[in-house]
Amino acid sequence: MLRLKKSNLFTVVLMVALLSLSLVVAGCGGGGGDEKSGDGGSAKLERISIATGGTGGTYYPYGGALAGIINNKAENVEATAEVTGASVENARLLDSGEAQLGLLMNDVVFQAYNGENQFDKPIELRTFLGMYANVMHVVALEGSSAQGIADIKGKKVSVGAPGSGTENMANQVLDALGITYDDIDEFRLSFGENTEGLRDHVIDVGIWSVGAPTSSIMDLATTHKINIIPFTDEEMATITAKYPYYNATTLPAGTYSGYDVEVKTPAVWNSVVVHKDMSEELAYKLAKTVFESNADLVAVYAGAIESTPENTIASAVVPLHPGVIKYFEEIGVDVPDELIPPEMK
Repeated sequence: MLRLKKSNLFTVVLMVALLSLSLVVAGCGGGGGDEKSGDGGSAKLERISIATGGTGGTYYPYGGALAGIINNKAENVEATAEVTGASVENARLLDSGEAQLGLLMNDVVFQAYNGENQFDKPIELRTFLGMYANVMHVVALEGSSAQGIADIKGKKVSVGAPGSGTENMANQVLDALGITYDDIDEFRLSFGENTEGLRDHVIDVGIWSVGAPTSSIMDLATTHKINIIPFTDEEMATITAKYPYYNATTLPAGTYSGYDVEVKTPAVWNSVVVHKDMSEELAYKLAKTVFESNADLVAVYAGAIESTPENTIASAVVPLHPGVIKYFEEIGVDVPDELIPPEMK
């Protein structure tokens, strides 16, 4: 009969105890953070990415507020707001599945859906939420010789970050007025870089397409006197005739500190969009959560007061997602036939 020394026997007992403990711990580990218990027991946690924009605009705080609402109120969903190059990049992130919600200007939504301009194929986007109107700001410092849009010819002009909705809008607006990149010394800067570029006289003119007021221009106006270059009625008529998703708006006097002049300029609505492949269940859950938490959005960005079901219907340039339609039907909001997606017909 084999006999173990006391020291060897102690070692065997210790190893058995440690093995038993490790099995208990492994059993408790479960889904490794992929499950989240709720009233109905454990359910799979869905992680979603929200593609926003640069930190100097309104997309990033708006997207951050969306993530906060979803994380606090949507059961079994975890959202993260990501800094991106904005609209054009966001459409591509939705197409690749790297993002599940994207904040886009409606001109880019329309072009991506139809495979036009910077998109070589259609992307199956669906409208989730109408956000607010983006206003085009063409900004120079006071005293600049650029007093009208035609005056930017020959100047150092930032047309927006690469892949951004600002550059897309700037390109089309200037093209409608017969101004090409050959007529300017173009820079492709983010909103924050626009501010620094104007301060340091690296550029003469910076273009923003953003909800007003925006932090980066507010920051510039605290240290320098600015001039927001206006568009004439004739210029606006030319732009909207060629690109009907743009409309004329007036930036009120006093929008920025020390600048008490009304400015006529182009505007375009923004939307939160999703891919067609998002499940109806998830889209419905998110729509119900976000629309019923509008006050939380407004607390972060006042312009979100416009983020309503009615404005979503009025501003949409591509069909709604079936999950959003389910929520709208539940609250008695009619959806016109042209906004019903092909998968529901």
